[in-house]
Amino acid sequence: MATSWFSVLLLVSIVFSCFLAASAGDFYQEFDLTWGDKRAEILSGGRLLTLSLDKASGSGFRSKREYLFGRIDMQIKLVSGNSAGTVTAFYLSSEGPNHDEIDFEFLGNLSGDPYIVHTNVYSQGKGDREQQFYLWFDPTKNFHTYSIIWSPQRITFIVDNIPIRVFNNEESIGVPFPKNQPMKVYSSLWDADEWATRGGLVKTDWSKAPFKAYYRNFNACSWNSVGTDVWRTQALDATGRRWLRWAQKYHMVYNYCADLKRFPHGRPRECRRSRFL
Repeated sequence: MATSWFSVLLLVSIVFSCFLAASAGDFYQEFDLTWGDKRAEILSGGRLLTLSLDKASGSGFRSKREYLFGRIDMQIKLVSGNSAGTVTAFYLSSEGPNHDEIDFEFLGNLSGDPYIVHTNVYSQGKGDREQQFYLWFDPTKNFHTYSIIWSPQRITFIVDNIPIRVFNNEESIGVPFPKNQPMKVYSSLWDADEWATRGGLVKTDWSKAPFKAYYRNFNACSWNSVGTDVWRTQALDATGRRWLRWAQKYHMVYNYCADLKRFPHGRPRECRRSRFL
């Protein structure tokens, strides 16, 4: 499905003004390379970052700043070829055993198979709110934009300005929601062949190593001090809801809310409340 025209429409629908800090682009200024020795590199004068995975180690980076609400964008070109067993993670997280976390994880595949994007939300150390989608394009040929919009009311996961998931704040019915802990931006490339591809049936082919992922055009808009009235306008409009339904109808491959075997005594409370999770 072509995105050239409707991505612009949806951008108008869901992108809102950033009144406070906005940062863009320079990986030297925005990130620390945290592990992997020299497998993580910043290139092109700070405009490009690469992560690499081989049999000895993966690699990762972390933002220098913390964010409490806002929009995070990153353009990523994922591992190409036979990437089975690898995971490229891009996420927000606080620290500690009761941490909050908002996840994109891209599960590697055999050549020719579609990539799966795995999403999850943790609050106070508890996750188990997974949804997975097939990407409708080849994410290894070009850079694509992956975004998280996080407000006190909801979390929206976005791919090329198309919302694929909304996780609403349902604290009123006793569902924890991440809203009190500032989070940093993280990304890593690592080996997870015990589960990543077809439930672990397909293992990493180390003859294809090193595996590489590429990053550019990071942008963060933080609204830490904006009044509550600003946030009331951030729900998807009718156009956004249509594209959300499209993504969930045609591209979703797993939804924890529909996994009755996993929850034999009844679905989680938020699953009974909201259509779009």
